[in-house]
Amino acid sequence: MAEAGLKHRTRKAFAACLLAASIPDIDVLFGWVPWAPLAMHRGFTHGLVGGVLVLPPLLAGLLWLFDRRQKRLGLIAPGALPMHFGWLLALSFLAALTHPLLDLQNVYAVQLLSPFSDRWLHTDGLFIVSPWLLAILGSGIWSARRKSTAKPAIGGLMASAVFIALNIGISVLASRAPRTDASYANPDRVFASPEPLAFWRRDVIWRHGGTITFGRYDPLQRLNGLTTFGKPIPDNMADPVVVAATGTTPEVRKFLDWSQMPMARVESDGRCRKVTFGDARFTGPALSRNFTVAVTRCKVRF
Repeated sequence: MAEAGLKHRTRKAFAACLLAASIPDIDVLFGWVPWAPLAMHRGFTHGLVGGVLVLPPLLAGLLWLFDRRQKRLGLIAPGALPMHFGWLLALSFLAALTHPLLDLQNVYAVQLLSPFSDRWLHTDGLFIVSPWLLAILGSGIWSARRKSTAKPAIGGLMASAVFIALNIGISVLASRAPRTDASYANPDRVFASPEPLAFWRRDVIWRHGGTITFGRYDPLQRLNGLTTFGKPIPDNMADPVVVAATGTTPEVRKFLDWSQMPMARVESDGRCRKVTFGDARFTGPALSRNFTVAVTRCKVRF
C-alpha cells in the first residue's frame, strides 16, 4: 500500500501503513487479561470494532505526537513531506483493515464481530503463509522501487485481490463437495484448507453427528466432488470422561474456547486416565501433531 503511492501523502505515512497493518497482533501480549475478547488471539483487536475502529486513531495519535517531538528537537529532515493528520488517520484505518481481512482468509479464522460475537469466521481462501501471495506482493514492491513508480505496486494489489477471490471460489466448491460424494453428510462445520504450493488443492475437514471426516479436493481432477475421503471418525466430545475433563484446567478451557473442530482421545492404564484434546484442522485424526492439550487424572473418577 505504501509503495502504491500512499507513502507520499504525509510524513509518517510509511510508518502508519506498516504499523497499522501489524498492530492487531498486539493481542499476543494480553493473553493474561481476564477479558476474554482481548485475551483471545484474533479476537477483539482483530475485529471491526477493536482492530479497525479503536486501534487506528490511537496509532495515528502516537505517530503525530512522535512527529511533533521530532520537529521540536529539529530532527525533521529538510525537504520532508508536510504533516497531514487527516491522511495519517485515513492510512491508519485503511492499513488496519487489511489485517483482519487477510486473517479471514485462512482456516485459523478470526472473530471479526468481537466483542459482540465470539463466532469464528473464515473463507479458507489462503494458506496461513501463502508463498504465492508473498511473491505477488513482493514482486510489486521490488518493481515499484526499482522503477520509481507506483504502478507495479498497484498491479500487485490488484493481482492479489484476484488471486484471493479465485481461491475463495475454489474453497466454496470444496466445502460443498462432501454433500456430493458422502450421501450421509450434512455437515455443521466445514473447513477447506489450501495447500501452500498447490494452492488449488484443499484438505477438506467436516463435522457431522459427532464425527469428523477428512477428504481431499482437487478441481483439476473433479470440479464438483472430492478426489478421496476417509471414514467418519468419532470426535469423542460427548464421551462422559471427556465431558468431565473439559473444565479441569484453565489450559483446557482456553483451548476449547479457541478450538473450532475439537477432538479428544482417551487413554487409560487402569489407574490413570489421560484425555488429549486436539483440533482436527491442525492435528489430523490421530491427534499426533501440534495444537494439543492433555489432562491426566489418577485414582480419581472423572
